Amino acid sequence: MVTVVITCYDHGRFLRDAVRSVWRQTFTDLEVIVVDDGSTDDTPAVAADLSEIQYIRQGHSGLSVARNTGWRASRGRYVSFLDADDRLLPDALRLGVACAAAHPDAAFVSGHYVVIDGSGLRLPGRPRPCVTSDHYQALLRSNYIGMHATVLYRHETLERYGGFDPSLPAAEDYDIYLRVARQAPVVCHPGLVAEYRWHGANMSLDSGLMLKATLRVLCRQRAHARGHDRLERAYGEGVRFWQQLFGEPLLYEVGARVRTGGSWSAIERLLAVLLRYYPLGLGRRTLRFTKRLIRGRVCLR
Repeated sequence: MVTVVITCYDHGRFLRDAVRSVWRQTFTDLEVIVVDDGSTDDTPAVAADLSEIQYIRQGHSGLSVARNTGWRASRGRYVSFLDADDRLLPDALRLGVACAAAHPDAAFVSGHYVVIDGSGLRLPGRPRPCVTSDHYQALLRSNYIGMHATVLYRHETLERYGGFDPSLPAAEDYDIYLRVARQAPVVCHPGLVAEYRWHGANMSLDSGLMLKATLRVLCRQRAHARGHDRLERAYGEGVRFWQQLFGEPLLYEVGARVRTGGSWSAIERLLAVLLRYYPLGLGRRTLRFTKRLIRGRVCLR
């Protein structure tokens, strides 16, 4: 009934925990496919020690390609994607399948997640409220789903929309949510289904990568929003949301690199990202810096 695709790149230390979270499911009609995206750590050895999984190793090709490899090898009517450093909660698949069965027209269904630290301890926080209508409009404003393991796809949805875009180094999940929700019904249920592990090396902490990827994905929807007032407003809110979420930390990072005498080639690359994807923020920060310089509040080395 369900295939759980676990993608892994140099997260061998977490892989066993992820697989165990699948085998602890209250829903048991499932298969597990582990896609090793060319890991250089002990992932192959860990996978060899795990029973009842299908293990696929490929050359390092990125998350989108690894996800595509997994679902194309799957036999399940439904497909769930779990990153190797995250975990499913015991009722995740049962809740997802029940919601999908209750909404047979839904291309995918999604639930909610909590955040855990590197050792697996739950961190404070509340699940986001469930989106009950206008899912495409809500996704234009931000990625309300937030974590891929909360989503259960119908296999035919992945076939119809071609899976994940290999040209995207990040935000490939946000891209498929937008493409699907624009054209088909999707459903959000209130169940808590996954644990998102923050361990200090998450891709989402790379502000430059995420700013570029999320706005690149959102920009693809601009033509579809144009001419529809509510969608145009949501699109504009989305641009500002991603600029604030990733652009502001990137501005801080650039400032820190300048203050500490960082590599100018690296600083130039980050400034190029800001100039293209957050020019207003860069302009404001430059103006403030210039004023402080004129007033003698900044000391240049």
